[in-house]
Amino acid sequence: MVCASGWQGRCGHFLALSSALIAGLALAGCRAEGVDGPVVAAQERVPVRVAEVAAADQAEMLHFAGSARARQRASLTFQVGGTLASRPLQLGQAVAAGDVLATLYNPQLEPARDAARARLAELQVQAAQARRDLQRTEQLFQRGALSKADQEQQAARLEALQAGVRSARASLQQSEQLNSESRMRAPFDGTIEDLLVEPGEFVAAGQPVLKMAASGGAEVEVLVPAELLQGLEVGQVVPVWSVLRDVQLEGRLAEIGRGASIGSVLYPLVVSLNAQVMAGEALEVGLQPVRKDGLSVPLAAVMRSAEGLSVFRLEGERVERVGIAVAGFEGERALIGEGALAAGDQVVYAGLSRLADGDSVEMLP
Repeated sequence: MVCASGWQGRCGHFLALSSALIAGLALAGCRAEGVDGPVVAAQERVPVRVAEVAAADQAEMLHFAGSARARQRASLTFQVGGTLASRPLQLGQAVAAGDVLATLYNPQLEPARDAARARLAELQVQAAQARRDLQRTEQLFQRGALSKADQEQQAARLEALQAGVRSARASLQQSEQLNSESRMRAPFDGTIEDLLVEPGEFVAAGQPVLKMAASGGAEVEVLVPAELLQGLEVGQVVPVWSVLRDVQLEGRLAEIGRGASIGSVLYPLVVSLNAQVMAGEALEVGLQPVRKDGLSVPLAAVMRSAEGLSVFRLEGERVERVGIAVAGFEGERALIGEGALAAGDQVVYAGLSRLADGDSVEMLP
């Protein structure tokens, strides 16, 4: 470099600084290169949460809701119509078998019974007279005073009257039975659950008047899919939970429905309870699905891409994308067939948005 005479001192100083800067950059480049070549910056580990691949036979227990009810219960009705005359009952009142629960007034019942009774008495008197007449006719026939036709005619009259007596006796029994139906009696020991009609109201024949339940024993009915009925047997023990009290009870299968109701694909299942529960108490019955093969993974672990469905499987500290085929769903888990995954493998279900195949991960609790 050529410098003017006035700037020789400054020019020399600039050259010294330039030389020092170039030497520093060269030294830094040498240190960065090192003996083994370029140094790559450490890759950031992605924080994730993982869950275990489970065998399908380890599926979570399914809960079905129902309400407790008495094992023996009845909705009581009158077999005849009329006005409800009396019903000296209160909700929750205890009654014994045979107690009169309600009475009905029907103005036709007693007159019909009295008429049937009078008709029977009339026919009995006529039959008795016909029997005496037949005896006299047979005596006269033996003496030759009457013909055989007269004797047969009198015998036929007696048989007709005897048939009338039998018919009148049956009518009287029917009238007495209908008259007794005006008094409703408790069929068993229990408590009053509901009162449906008030005194003074008209009650049709067969119309429910009140409901009662037996004191001992309770049960719960739930509706379940058909596939859960496989392997169930009457008498099998199943878990039952009280929703309000947060306690587990023991139940036994009492009835297993084999036919779904119209318009439904669910089947009734009745579970008897050994513990004392209140009628109407909210309960849940637990059933364990049984599967012999297949695996399940959390739904949150399943990803959809152009290649299909897949999950990230944990391999050491890195993840690997594995393709899967979903066969169904069970609660919050997806059911898959056996393939690249095995029971016990760890798959990522949280932190998927930042992951790529082969990334290094940090597991969060």
